[in-house]
Amino acid sequence: MTRRTITTLDDLRDVVPNSTSDLILTKDMTHLGDVARAFIALSPYLLLSTRGTDGLQDITPRGDPPGFVQVVDDTTLLIPDRPGNNRLDSFQNLLGDPSIGLIFIVPGHADTLRVAGVAEILQDETLAQTLAINGRAPALILSVTVREVFMHCSKAAVRSGIWQPETWPARRSAPSLADWTATAAKTDQTSEEIQAIHDEAIAKRLY
Repeated sequence: MTRRTITTLDDLRDVVPNSTSDLILTKDMTHLGDVARAFIALSPYLLLSTRGTDGLQDITPRGDPPGFVQVVDDTTLLIPDRPGNNRLDSFQNLLGDPSIGLIFIVPGHADTLRVAGVAEILQDETLAQTLAINGRAPALILSVTVREVFMHCSKAAVRSGIWQPETWPARRSAPSLADWTATAAKTDQTSEEIQAIHDEAIAKRLY
């Protein structure tokens, strides 16, 4: 057999049997708890997953100083929305399907924290002031009601060597957003010109 399409749970478990470890089978929780709270407090970066009306998944990054996601209680998180490209892909998706997934990352830490739940988009000036940075409050806040919390082990980080500087490519040797825009968008601007626009936005429009 050279190729087989897996279409059923039985097929899947025929290849990868169920775990017999209670430590693995029972380590997901329905609330944050002290460990998750501590991890989120140290996290300056997360990946946010939503699903569009076309059924496609959308994953986008969010980042601020460590602890930028506010833990209200064991089942509620607040994520400030900072200035971006104004596409609002994630927010538009949430209007049609409020389910959301989050992966919290702590630099240099091999484990990651996964949170799943449902979200609502808030406009609250008083609440926004508690999430302000440099005197600038977010226009919108994402409130996440937690349904599942799970910590991933370090295997992916160890295999990839992601936190080992000696494996990192030279700065700006990887294709940039400017390179992407120059090829994907209908524009006569060069990558260098687009990069200058992005650099100015980073310098002046972080908050």
